[in-house]
Amino acid sequence: MSTSTAPRSIDWLGTLIGFDTTSRGSNLELVNHVEAFLRSLGLDPLVVPSSTSGKANLFVSLPAADGSTQGGIMLSGHTDVVPVDGQDWHSDPFTAQVRDGRLYGRGSSDMKAFCAAILALLPEFLARPLREPVHLALTCDEEIGCHGAVELLAELTRLGIRPDKCIVGEPTMMRVISAHKSSNLYRMHFTGVATHSSLTPHGVNAIEYAARAISFIRSLADGHRTNGPFDPDFDVPHTTASTGMISGGVAVNTVPDSCTVDFEFRTIPADDPATMVSRIRTFLDEDINPAMRAENPAAGVRLEEVAMVPGLSHLGARDTGDLARRLLGSATSDKVAYATEAGIFQQAGIDTILCGPGDLAQAHTANEFIELSQITALETFLLDLAADLQARP
Repeated sequence: MSTSTAPRSIDWLGTLIGFDTTSRGSNLELVNHVEAFLRSLGLDPLVVPSSTSGKANLFVSLPAADGSTQGGIMLSGHTDVVPVDGQDWHSDPFTAQVRDGRLYGRGSSDMKAFCAAILALLPEFLARPLREPVHLALTCDEEIGCHGAVELLAELTRLGIRPDKCIVGEPTMMRVISAHKSSNLYRMHFTGVATHSSLTPHGVNAIEYAARAISFIRSLADGHRTNGPFDPDFDVPHTTASTGMISGGVAVNTVPDSCTVDFEFRTIPADDPATMVSRIRTFLDEDINPAMRAENPAAGVRLEEVAMVPGLSHLGARDTGDLARRLLGSATSDKVAYATEAGIFQQAGIDTILCGPGDLAQAHTANEFIELSQITALETFLLDLAADLQARP
């Protein structure tokens, strides 16, 4: 795939795309391949198995000139991708193809290009005496709740390793992103009592009570939309909430005895996710549960946390953003509505931003692509970073 004008990391990107790391499957082939490469460079990578079978996270440190591995900057990317099922791809999604200045393939934009560029340019970092260490983190299960980052951080904490700064290379068109919303996914389990629909007073309709709860969640969303708080730097400048899935019932002539509802809410930094959860839990405990149990003591509702990804706040440390903006020649930072692993790293005390190649609009789509110019821009940034980190005599 290489050409004289192609980005230096294009072969690595083709290799990474060639590993089908859809989140429902394994990423171990990719991890094993990268681990072997890192060992060939004389590095000692750490593989952190996931609680999910067939998956792992990978971490490696490039020591500073004095041999230290504490502090420094971490470059982080996730290895998993979303499914291609039912999408109209014009080429094999797991075979990288270059056409008209773009590279196509699942994960090309989100976010294997970032990982590939780091791997391709690692020798540039190793060739320099660094004044502080550089770390590479490759995680799993970002697409289904950022579970891998949590597991990796737990192991790094156990080992006493904590970078000072972090750049998460999500597709931002090489813009510095200083804040993003939290993402909170919950499931409500309604247990009713089944009976024939001609005898409705003898049953408890789980779907009808689910509808009451859905209406309440919508009222919370409407309240935030009307009353705020607002942050105009976000494209959707307030906290949002929505119901995404509902399942229940077996037949129209049977009072349903079960219903599950999946909903999410995304908070701006000015809102505390715990407050939103508390309001929903209070409504279920004080309104829905008593009403259901009044009809039958066996009925009720249970709230389950499925995934919670903390927001990234622009109010934390700013050294990483200052560094990235200086290298990019940019004076601004932006905020985005989607959630990433960055909030998890920030909660661990690591000064974190988002900055990576590609357009988020391409993420998860059929015929996902990344502009080659974006890969080149990332490579320039990384080379500038390596030069900036070089210890001065």
